[in-house]
Amino acid sequence: MNNLIFIGMPSSGKSTLGRLLAKELGRPFLDTDDVIRQINGCELHEIMDRDGLQAFLDREVEAIRTVNVQDTVIATGGSAIYSPAGMEHLQKIGKIVYVKISYETLEKRVGDPHLRGVVLAPGKTLRDLYEERVPLYEKYADLTLDQPDGETTRQSVARLLELIK
Repeated sequence: MNNLIFIGMPSSGKSTLGRLLAKELGRPFLDTDDVIRQINGCELHEIMDRDGLQAFLDREVEAIRTVNVQDTVIATGGSAIYSPAGMEHLQKIGKIVYVKISYETLEKRVGDPHLRGVVLAPGKTLRDLYEERVPLYEKYADLTLDQPDGETTRQSVARLLELIK
């Protein structure tokens, strides 16, 4: 299948870039967070608040494994990389693009991770999360789009178009 699948930290621009790239390529756009909402009939933070972190991660992988589309640009939640089964499914259906940002950019964009709904285990800091996830994003990525601070979304999309050719 010829899907382009974005992974990366929260607020890295996966959905924004995905929507713009999909428009540029004339393809549909799908956000796996929307799939989770649709299947569960509630917001993501409600799942975490009501059922806990592990239940959220379980529902996330269930949702990801239902995705069966072609020629679509897909944005995943930042925690998608915690599930080898989910990532294996994504690898089978497309090319995975890691949208890479620096920790400083992440911190600036996210602010308070709890208010932003970032999947953060008790006792973990945003820095801990960044250091834990970056090796997983790198492990699963077919391509990496390094997002320098100050680059516009349009510039990133232009670079991405060159990268995927």
